[in-house]
Amino acid sequence: MVDGEPNLTVLGELVVDLLPDPDAGAGPRGTAPRYVANPGGNALNVAVAAGRLGAPVTLLARLGTGPLAAALRRHAEQSGVDVSRFVAATEPVSLAVVGLGADGSADYGFHVAGAADWQWTDDELAAALPETTAVLHVGSISSWTPPGCEAIARLVERVSGRVLVSVDPNIRPALAEGPVGASLGNDADAVRTRLQRLMAHADVVKVSAEDFAWLHPRADLDLGTSVWAERGPALVLMTDGGAPLRVGRPGRPLMRRDIPQVSVVDTVGAGDSLAAGLFAGLLRRGVATREALTALSDDELGEVVDEAALVAALNCTRAGADPPTRAELDAARSR
Repeated sequence: MVDGEPNLTVLGELVVDLLPDPDAGAGPRGTAPRYVANPGGNALNVAVAAGRLGAPVTLLARLGTGPLAAALRRHAEQSGVDVSRFVAATEPVSLAVVGLGADGSADYGFHVAGAADWQWTDDELAAALPETTAVLHVGSISSWTPPGCEAIARLVERVSGRVLVSVDPNIRPALAEGPVGASLGNDADAVRTRLQRLMAHADVVKVSAEDFAWLHPRADLDLGTSVWAERGPALVLMTDGGAPLRVGRPGRPLMRRDIPQVSVVDTVGAGDSLAAGLFAGLLRRGVATREALTALSDDELGEVVDEAALVAALNCTRAGADPPTRAELDAARSR
């Protein structure tokens, strides 16, 4: 880092989420459901959530072509995200069609072949990374899909030890394996290997219980959180739907933190909002190095995690990825 405010840099994809409109019906024949195009994708959601919380945040993304591209940029800008490092790409924007279960859980169908998000090069990343980066968050589809995942891995290896590296696997099985995954150059073994390479340099790992189960079938979640924490990260944060969060730290007992109970509209962007709340909370407390993160007491870290959980819970009370502002978070805390 050089002189300047310690910055969160988020690296990943921009995705247009087509969300069903439950009030619109499906037309006279029941075959024409209406969808609303929402800006989405792990990286965009994390950056927007952090920006709304007042954290200094830069989004590194390859902005593809198509009529929805401008809305993706504008969505980030309106939340205070620095988009000056966007790469103007010639490939199309990624598209996800979202289905919602009765409990608000999301299912995804993807249209991403040849999309802009997977084409990162070493030169693009070297030019885009801000020198004030204190936390670099990578993960999701772009971090394990070729050819760009190789450039992302090399960037993580270059900055490891100089910035806090955060990894969120954010597995999408339809893209990680099977026929669609194969069309992108992915299979389960390759994706696991690519993620292991990233996590070998991670200081923070945020993972869902669902993703962990995909990576380690039949493994115990408590033990898995603790084992991952002993393998290198200073912090492992595992979400598990409405169950308590698991917090793993090397050499310390596993912590559990209850999550706020809210009326859930859907869970789209919940994990991304949690990650953003974590980063914003750490930076606001001056935690911008691995040493500072390690020095936090369990009580101090618990306060940060609890606040991040509230950010995620508030996101779930609204349709799509729509995280709260700092003022909304403060108002919720006061209640």
